[in-house]
Amino acid sequence: MPNSNLPSNREFLTIAGHAFKSRLIVGSGKYKDFKETREATISSGSQMITVAVRRVNITDPNKESLMDSIGDLGLTILPNTAGCYNLEDCLRTARLAREAGVGSFVKVEIIGDQKTLYPDNEITIEAVRILTKEGFYCLPYITDDPIVARKCEDAGAAAVMPLAAPIGSGLGIQNEYNLRFIIEQSNVPVIIDAGVGSASDAARCMEIGADAVLANSAIACASDPIRMALAIRQGVEAGRNCFLAGRMKKANYAIASSPSEGIISS
Repeated sequence: MPNSNLPSNREFLTIAGHAFKSRLIVGSGKYKDFKETREATISSGSQMITVAVRRVNITDPNKESLMDSIGDLGLTILPNTAGCYNLEDCLRTARLAREAGVGSFVKVEIIGDQKTLYPDNEITIEAVRILTKEGFYCLPYITDDPIVARKCEDAGAAAVMPLAAPIGSGLGIQNEYNLRFIIEQSNVPVIIDAGVGSASDAARCMEIGADAVLANSAIACASDPIRMALAIRQGVEAGRNCFLAGRMKKANYAIASSPSEGIISS
């Protein structure tokens, strides 16, 4: 079912009152250098990029910074709390990012398991509640659990980011049923995050009604990141158009392309 929060102009992704033409959010990790990050980001057409505050320098002007490479692209920076395993570190990281001047958007990411890198949903919900009260626009990374998605929304999340599969796995959607349920119930944008490995994965996310897709490893780990960024951009656009157009109904048997009515018999 369509997301009930689709804006009146459905061409735009709207998060906390901010409109984005692109429905693809990209990451900044795993590239060989900042030059490649810049070129892939441009190729993706994305208007928002995630930055791991604990891993990428955006706060020390005396060191090489990602912002030196992408600062002129007019992107919305989405700092994330990747690498945090508890509430205190998450809150500290989010506050540090805002003090560095990158705005009030934050991807809330608190890992609960080292092997799977699954998020700790309970602490994530609490972090969203606290940071929202401090004026942040929170986009929590969560498992594909409709209850957790609803609780994050109730806590004030500006969007929810359920995973399609484990981070960096490239497995694509593993539980479409749950993602569809989250999309159906949500009154904030649903951005499918983690597990996307190809353009077809991105397209599928959009076809089932997601508002946007976040892709990092799929692009950065490709043999040709610049071309893959373009491919995933096109996948997102195709999937979105497919969703808006409305898929034909499936049938168990063949249905002739041309109607039999009106055929003149010999």
